[in-house]
Amino acid sequence: MNRWEHFEGDFIMYTFLKEHGQVYIFGAQSRAKTLTGYLRLLYPDISIEAYLVDDLAENESAVDKLPVYGLDASLPLRTEIPVFIATKGIYHKAIELKLRRLGFKNIIPVTPEVDNQFRNAYVEAAFAKENRTFQKIDRLPTTALHKQGAEKPTVCIYMAKSVYDKPLQSPYSLPDYEKPIHVGAGLTSQSPEGCALRDCEGDNISDKNRQYCELTALYWIWKHAPEKVVGLSHYRRHFILPEDWAELMNDYDVDVILPVPTYVAPNIADNYKERHDASDWEYLMRYLERHLPEDFELAKTVFSGNLYSPCNMFIAKKEISDELCDWLFPILDAVVEHGGVKTDTYLNRYPGFISERLLTLFYYKNRERLHIVYADKTFLQ
Repeated sequence: MNRWEHFEGDFIMYTFLKEHGQVYIFGAQSRAKTLTGYLRLLYPDISIEAYLVDDLAENESAVDKLPVYGLDASLPLRTEIPVFIATKGIYHKAIELKLRRLGFKNIIPVTPEVDNQFRNAYVEAAFAKENRTFQKIDRLPTTALHKQGAEKPTVCIYMAKSVYDKPLQSPYSLPDYEKPIHVGAGLTSQSPEGCALRDCEGDNISDKNRQYCELTALYWIWKHAPEKVVGLSHYRRHFILPEDWAELMNDYDVDVILPVPTYVAPNIADNYKERHDASDWEYLMRYLERHLPEDFELAKTVFSGNLYSPCNMFIAKKEISDELCDWLFPILDAVVEHGGVKTDTYLNRYPGFISERLLTLFYYKNRERLHIVYADKTFLQ
């Protein structure tokens, strides 16, 4: 069995690509670099010939030693080679039409579904190289009877929602276990529809929401949530879970469910520094070295890798979530004291972006004592 047999539906088979032996990737930004990482680990016998782009002026001439070609370049392109489209989905149709006009026939858009399939195969292979088990909640055997007579733990996944969230294009019905919580409630007199919970009640950091993002909900969960199992999701990002996920957690004594890790290039640390204020990352590492030396040594290893847990999403036993918060928030507060407020709205959210990397570090360092499984997530338009 080859790894392409993990892929379902009409996705092109490994034997087809092996027949050609070469591929192009349309795009030369983060999605294209991620796909490159997938292909190099999973299918090292397939050669990536080049990145293709519309406009060379907006891209580097080479990425990771691979050339970047413009579609209008004088260099003839080999239209018999398959092309992966690794850009934002909104551009896929126009790019595919342009490629077909040039004579390309074997075109594979990297949709969210395809990316999920690649991601799962990649993470499984990467974990295997480290002798780690990649276990998913939806792959746990469902034929086993749920523990008889066991008290079912109370569960709640808190869905962070803001007054600034745009309406969804298609409706989404929240399951009973998922409850919306208004984040940044202390900064506005408005309230999102359907939010009975507010992150500004009781002990809270609601007024830090412009920087801490969904972490103001996490702080509220830490201080106030009564459930035995708690989680955090977003109004657009939700876990894809089997109906009996809570029972499976109980049956198999699962401590934590994390989203399937995200691949970034060239590594976690450099990827952050390329996209955000590098001085905040450098201060984070100095803080760990000074105050948490054991974590610092592990952080150097973890952050030199390519996989991290995205979106600050998780589901965990409450005591594990509390332990995470006890460790996480003092670190973030110190980094924010150093970094202050950024004038750029996006860059000002750096505590939320750093916390994704710290969450990865926390669960990695506790991987031996915690039973961690994974779940896919969805993004709603």
